[in-house]
Amino acid sequence: MSLGKKDIVKGIKSKAQISKTISQELLDKFIDIVIKKSKNFNVKISNFGTFYIHKSPKRIGRNPKTGEEFLIGKRSKLSLKASNSSKKLLN
Repeated sequence: MSLGKKDIVKGIKSKAQISKTISQELLDKFIDIVIKKSKNFNVKISNFGTFYIHKSPKRIGRNPKTGEEFLIGKRSKLSLKASNSSKKLLN
């Protein structure tokens, strides 16, 4: 089972006792801030983790159906390193 944006919006709505549209806006703005700020520097949220940009090098990929190889270019990925307190809650 996975947790989607709709599930998070429902959680925000019930915990904060606000409307669904306001909770949707809050989540969207939070995601926008994290993405925009991560381009320039790491975004650290205490007791949760740090969002950072991870640069993956170019590599060779393979089509699983045909076995044909092709080049996958460099990419930037948004990653999260969980804080120690988050890790303790999980384990």
